[in-house]
Amino acid sequence: MAMNGFKGALTLACVAAFSLSGCSTSERSNDSLPGKSEKHVMNMTMQQAADRADAMLDATFDAIKPSVHWAHGATTTGSCDVSRRRVVMTVISKERMGSLLGLVQRSWEQNGYRIKSVNRDEVFPAIYAQSSDGFGIALTVGADRQVFFEVATPCVKPSEVAAPTTPPNGPAYKYPIPRPDVHSDFWSSSTAFPSGSPAGAAK
Repeated sequence: MAMNGFKGALTLACVAAFSLSGCSTSERSNDSLPGKSEKHVMNMTMQQAADRADAMLDATFDAIKPSVHWAHGATTTGSCDVSRRRVVMTVISKERMGSLLGLVQRSWEQNGYRIKSVNRDEVFPAIYAQSSDGFGIALTVGADRQVFFEVATPCVKPSEVAAPTTPPNGPAYKYPIPRPDVHSDFWSSSTAFPSGSPAGAAK
């Protein structure tokens, strides 16, 4: 069962003009991803697609400097698709949130992802992007500025899907995942953003 903060982020995702996917009453589905209406099936299994999603998330977190603590969110599967999720456990101050968003967006652009939509809401911002092979990736911000990442795969060949193998860089929480509880001298700081910081200026 998804955590309360994640449900809040999912609700925001539902109303975005260019969200990763459509939303049902309980979970986000991938039925509205580009190509889904034609039911085009990529030549890979759901497990291979999940591995690809994990690699996209790994690369995203590798690009965040200084690093943040994160935990695995829920993995959900449809008839031919998979969604992988991660939840940031580092406290991100309002003064540093824009810098995190800008850093992630630039990383995705450098990896060739197409930015589909940016929600610039001051409280619940979000970024939605898509890889050239149809994998949707999103950053959404929920209650207490908790940051959520999700990769939604295109339709692929049905198969069993194992849990992610990448270990979180903090406690492996069981649901419900708590609010952010890890202090960072950089990301949790309430001071003005320092010039020359490794995170760079936010877009």
